[in-house]
Amino acid sequence: QVQVVQSGGGFVQAGGSLRLSCTAFGRTSSMYGMGWFRQAPGKVQEFVAAIDRNGTTTYHTDSVKGRFTISTGNAENTVYLHMNSLKPEDTAVYYCAARSSREYAYWGRGTQVTVSS
Repeated sequence: QVQVVQSGGGFVQAGGSLRLSCTAFGRTSSMYGMGWFRQAPGKVQEFVAAIDRNGTTTYHTDSVKGRFTISTGNAENTVYLHMNSLKPEDTAVYYCAARSSREYAYWGRGTQVTVSS
């Protein structure tokens, strides 16, 4: 089993920045990578960014490219989502997840990000 603990988020004005943190605990040797997803009110959950277990390959959805960056941290099994130039449409609950060989199997509890216009 893998436990995912995330932190960060909050309230920020448009154009501002926030950083989300996520750490995986437990059988992390079974992980193939980690990712961030978000769900806005009344919308389906969407992929935001992902990073492989080596921290060498990253993916970002088009709507956040150039503004958000996923990265690994100095602490083992920790990833960050650096969010710059935030827009009101970035408002959502953000979830961190750890990926097994087949799917994102382990999820954090989510953290609210609210961007005011």
